[in-house]
Amino acid sequence: MKSIKIRPYIPERLEIDEVSPNHIRLHAYPFEPNFAVTVAHPIRRLLLSCCVGYAPTAIKIDGVAHEFDSVRGVAEDVAPFISNLKNLNFKINDDFKKQDKFELDYEFDGQMELLGKHLSNEIISVIDADSHLASINAEAKLKFSLIIQKGIGYVPSEDIRESVGSDYIPLDAYFTPVKKAVYEIQNVLHESNPNFEKIVFDIETNGQVEPMDAFKEAVGIMHSQMSVFGAELSDVPTSNNRLNDDSPELKTLLSSVEILNLEHRPSNCLQKSNIKYIGELVLMNESELKNIKNLGKRSFDEITQKLAELGYNVGQELPNDLAITLNKRLAKLKA
Repeated sequence: MKSIKIRPYIPERLEIDEVSPNHIRLHAYPFEPNFAVTVAHPIRRLLLSCCVGYAPTAIKIDGVAHEFDSVRGVAEDVAPFISNLKNLNFKINDDFKKQDKFELDYEFDGQMELLGKHLSNEIISVIDADSHLASINAEAKLKFSLIIQKGIGYVPSEDIRESVGSDYIPLDAYFTPVKKAVYEIQNVLHESNPNFEKIVFDIETNGQVEPMDAFKEAVGIMHSQMSVFGAELSDVPTSNNRLNDDSPELKTLLSSVEILNLEHRPSNCLQKSNIKYIGELVLMNESELKNIKNLGKRSFDEITQKLAELGYNVGQELPNDLAITLNKRLAKLKA
């Protein structure tokens, strides 16, 4: 007689095969029948859509007005040169990984074949070192500035245009570092039952991140997304003004930006952008804060100084439980 279960079996075997430096196969088992696909499918979706990568988002070339222009002494027109650039994969060096945005300046003159490796410096490494970018003749000079940003998914150039200067050409940005994420469900024998299942993930990245790191990131995102269902009812406010039993830190984060006593210009910028609470500023990274419409450097510096006086740095990571609760409260307050 079969025993009656009171909970599904929890898989406990994990095996990783390294196919190549950027390619792994991951085996997880044994899952109850029909459980494997329930776990595997969302992880695959997150691998392909939510893993963070780096991509060029805009370029400024001396003497060039638009992407259909040309540069004297360079064999390629601007459009194919940009296309070659967009195909490069950039890896940010460890000391700079906390930054979200980089503006890099380059200047090349004299006869040469410009390759991906020529863009590497102390901040970035170009994975596609031997990729051809342009052919420059002896009398030519190619001078350009390239903006590289951190992001997820795909962002079209039209969505980037407003965040860069008018002298920059916005680029379609492909941030996703995962080239391949597929899975196979196999049957496996467990406790005399041949219908248990094994997930075999096949994951390959472009070299910006290790495939195992990408997998961990996807699983972490899934956990954070599911955490909302584990929140206790006491964490959910019943009205916009209910802040009883909150920690002092949460009360500070939910305070009005008016307590910062900002000058008129930054205060006006925040008001026009519908930013009302300290927590909204703390949750922003440096790039997001700088991109607030009409917010200049002086106003940015004042806001960061005021936040520092409260004990917060721009772009700092809050503890996960605090960040989740803060996001929920802000959503309620601004509903």
